[in-house]
Amino acid sequence: METEITKLLGIKYPIFQGGMAWIAESTLAAAVSDAGGVGIIAGGSAPIDYLREQIRRAKSLTDKPFGVNIMLMSPNAEDLAQLVIDENVPVITTGAGNPGKFMEAWNNAGIKVIPVVPSVALAKRMERSGAAAVIAEGTESGGHIGENTTMCLVPQVVDAVSIPVIAAGGIADGRGIAASFMLGAQGVQVGTRFLAAEECQIHPTYKQLVIDAKDTDSIVTGRTTGHPCRNVKTKFSKKLASGEMNGTITPDEFEQITLGSLRKAVQDGNLEEGSFLCGAIAGMVNKIEPAKDMIEEMFAQAEKLLNR
Repeated sequence: METEITKLLGIKYPIFQGGMAWIAESTLAAAVSDAGGVGIIAGGSAPIDYLREQIRRAKSLTDKPFGVNIMLMSPNAEDLAQLVIDENVPVITTGAGNPGKFMEAWNNAGIKVIPVVPSVALAKRMERSGAAAVIAEGTESGGHIGENTTMCLVPQVVDAVSIPVIAAGGIADGRGIAASFMLGAQGVQVGTRFLAAEECQIHPTYKQLVIDAKDTDSIVTGRTTGHPCRNVKTKFSKKLASGEMNGTITPDEFEQITLGSLRKAVQDGNLEEGSFLCGAIAGMVNKIEPAKDMIEEMFAQAEKLLNR
């Protein structure tokens, strides 16, 4: 399936794996890249030495293009911005801010910069800054979210910029891919389905929560802090959401309670204190399988639909 994205990056399938903090590491990224997509290593706020090791490990596992996600609000953003240049990372995705001050150096290094955007205004700003493409991510996605839905956001971003647009948020099968292309996207980013990939290194409890999730098992917490996040519905996440709503948990208390909660979910499977970030599409994810099988199945279905 050839699109502007496959031609831009020299890949087989126009699919990115989401840069999920504490989740997206070298094993998963290499598996997605080997399968013909673009695997992403999440920078988050991890130590630079660890991220250097992950980048080099991904290079040892695949000879295909992969990328690194840089959360611009993270304390390590400056160091990571230089690390990706030093390590010749071919693709960068960014989130939680404007990467403008790094763009010239990245572009001079030949890196394809593809920011995640929640709005038309930021998409246009990224195009002016020299982005190779943008990822228009709707509120259906897991983790940090904006307010606009994928169905509404993607066509408006497509109309506003001349660079390729990648659709993200609520995509888990070939129908979502085909719909994204109908909206004008040249590729997709998928996160939640890859949580159930064999190569995804999350705790088995986390993986099983995703497999067992129904369509109503998604909940947003953190609205009072200005950083809303979509989670799997658990006793912990429901307690956070209700505490925010009735005022028994202040924004400062919320930040204290959730400090380290994603790590507790990913590494420990801690249902009492863990934030199990996950998209609203989790009800469609019902089995654990190799990332390669996921990608091939999704695109076979998408091509069949588009060929109609």
